[in-house]
Amino acid sequence: MGKTELLITIILFNIFFVLFVAAVMVYIRKYKQRKKEYLIEIEIKNEIHQKELLATQLEIQQATMQQIGRELHDNIGQKLTLVSLYTQQLLYENKVSEVNERIEQVSQIINQSLQDLRSLSKTLTDDNINQKEIVTLIQEEVDNTNAFKRCNVSFTYNFNQLDLGFVHKNVLLRITQEFIQNSIKHAKCKNILINLNTSDEVLWELNIKDDGIGFDRSNIRSNGIGLTNMKNRAEIIGADFTLESLKNKGTTVNITLKKQP
Repeated sequence: MGKTELLITIILFNIFFVLFVAAVMVYIRKYKQRKKEYLIEIEIKNEIHQKELLATQLEIQQATMQQIGRELHDNIGQKLTLVSLYTQQLLYENKVSEVNERIEQVSQIINQSLQDLRSLSKTLTDDNINQKEIVTLIQEEVDNTNAFKRCNVSFTYNFNQLDLGFVHKNVLLRITQEFIQNSIKHAKCKNILINLNTSDEVLWELNIKDDGIGFDRSNIRSNGIGLTNMKNRAEIIGADFTLESLKNKGTTVNITLKKQP
């Protein structure tokens, strides 16, 4: 073999070697890319599965609550109505004024309990969350709280309409209810401000704050369950949850759900 043939052989070997290395690198790169795409696909499927699971759980919960509401109305409600009739009959038949006064008190308690039961039953059986806009749901909660005149609650928002499904409306409403109850029960507040906004970056942002006594976050045993409930509800739908509280300076909760890229 001459020098020329040897040189050609070496050149061809080098070319084949370079092509082989390049092919291996391309294969490895494509393999990594396919693996990354596969992992992303698995993650997306897991997220979809979790959302479907959550939706199923909420549907079961909703059906259960409706069943409980019907049972309260048909069973306990009927019995309380019967007891109320008995007390009215006792009032009519009894001639002792002191006893009548006690019976009247019992009758008032029974009638008030019956009204509360009917109200609870209606709340459980009505598909309230599905039928109403989130603004209406929160405003109703605000109006109900203000009717007791224990704390002034105000609600503002920056949109005309916000189309949300049952899950998101349920989370927003329950967090709002939890915060209001905590503030009235523990914070001794005079005012609660609720703000619900949307923007180009976020699907929605809920900000609630009170002017109550606040608390030390290292010692939240008194209202820790309520705070945990709010945080867990936010995490269920992938929303960011932050809480700030300073003694004698109130408490602020902020929940933000960013738009998917």
